[in-house]
This record gives sequence, structure tokens and C-alpha cells, in this order.
Amino acid sequence: MTRKLTTLALASLMALGSFGAAGAVGSLDQGTPSMSAKRVKEILMAQRRSCKAVSTCEEAVEMWCGGYSRADGDDDGIPCENVCRSLSQVEAIKKKVGC
Repeated sequence: MTRKLTTLALASLMALGSFGAAGAVGSLDQGTPSMSAKRVKEILMAQRRSCKAVSTCEEAVEMWCGGYSRADGDDDGIPCENVCRSLSQVEAIKKKVGC
């Protein structure tokens, strides 16, 4: 049920964003900046996942950069230490993904 609601919420937000960007008459996005569909997806993915669910350090870094702050619980700069082993590894991935 939650997954279905999340999918519906994402679809609704994406539709609102596209109407707002096109400047459609009656748009709900009148004068307010719209959030990109990619950013909405990143936020929803970050809310759905956990360190136990990722299998690579790249996934962990993307999730962390996407808003899942709990990925780095001890605040040492290394998210999901079950898959990420060093700060240099994390920094290289952050650079690669543009975080």
C-alpha cells in the first residue's frame, strides 16, 4: 500500500511540475519554484531505502547525497559503512556523481 501511494505521489508531483513549467492556465504552480521530477524521485528513494538495502558504496553515496542523512550515523563522512570502506572511496564517488 505504501509503495502504491508513493508511486501515486511521485506521479502527481511530476505532473504538477510539468504543467507549472509549461505555464498552463490554472496551474497550481503560480509563482512558486517547482521541484524537478528527478529531485522528487531522489527524496522518495532516500525515504524508502536504508543502508541494509544498498549493495554498493555508489548506491550508498547517491542515497546519502539525495537526503538520507542517517546513512552517516557517526558523522565521519562515510555513509553505510557496511559497503563503503574509506573516506577516499566516498570522496571519489561524490566527485563522480556530482554530490
